Amino acid sequence: MKILILGHKGMLGSDLFLRLIACHDVEGRDIDDLDISSGDDCRDVILEIEPDVVVNAAAYTDVDGCEIDRERCFSVNAEGVKNIALACRDQGIRIVHFSTDYVFDGNKGTPYRENDECNPINVYGQSKRMGELYLQEFSNNFILIRSAWLYGRNGKNFVRSIIEKARTEDTLEVVNDQRGSPTFTWDLAAAVQLLIESQHSGIFHVTNRGNCSWYEFALKIVQVAGIEAFVKPIKSSELKRKANRPHYSVLSSRRFFEATGKTMRFWQVALDDFIGRTGY
Repeated sequence: MKILILGHKGMLGSDLFLRLIACHDVEGRDIDDLDISSGDDCRDVILEIEPDVVVNAAAYTDVDGCEIDRERCFSVNAEGVKNIALACRDQGIRIVHFSTDYVFDGNKGTPYRENDECNPINVYGQSKRMGELYLQEFSNNFILIRSAWLYGRNGKNFVRSIIEKARTEDTLEVVNDQRGSPTFTWDLAAAVQLLIESQHSGIFHVTNRGNCSWYEFALKIVQVAGIEAFVKPIKSSELKRKANRPHYSVLSSRRFFEATGKTMRFWQVALDDFIGRTGY
């Protein structure tokens, strides 16, 4: 297949590129040469490349920044998806798009399924939800993947931040009242490849298996990295961040397993692999 990856230099996009290029004709575009908030840009690049599949890994992911710059947030995370869907629609091009656990409010208390009601509690989640709705309105040939708590080899992420702080600070304060599933982008990229190649469509939740709090995640990070640091649990309210976060945003990957017969690695195994790969 000929595959176009938008945001191919980012944390997820770079792993998608490496996974897919081994078996397919892959091209990438990033913020330097494509503005997805421009309908003309989207049409031009898709007409130029004529892909079979467009993978949209481009997004504005600064959750607190979205509260300040709502216009930019929606132009990328919502209008950008609409532009891609419209550019692909007439050619029947398949779209793979990524959304987030933050489309849910965190009040369910058990893992969220694909058909559970969405009720985002911050601007980032609202913009991603609108992008989902645009995708479903303007495309009938898509895979919509919700994932969570991503980390990878490229770009800023929680694992890297914890390791860097643990090497310079005696005490780390990490929230213990938000629960989710840490997900290694290399594993997510493998799942995406499987969904693309097996011709599945619709909405899928895909994360590494198991769940934890950010505090428990941080404890495991310093343990695996072999760093001695004291990790102190705190409440989310103590951070005084601009955006609210759901207290429970664990996603059920049961539909992915039912469709593919494959399960994701446990998050602890994936973390160990990531730290081993990166030399942390």
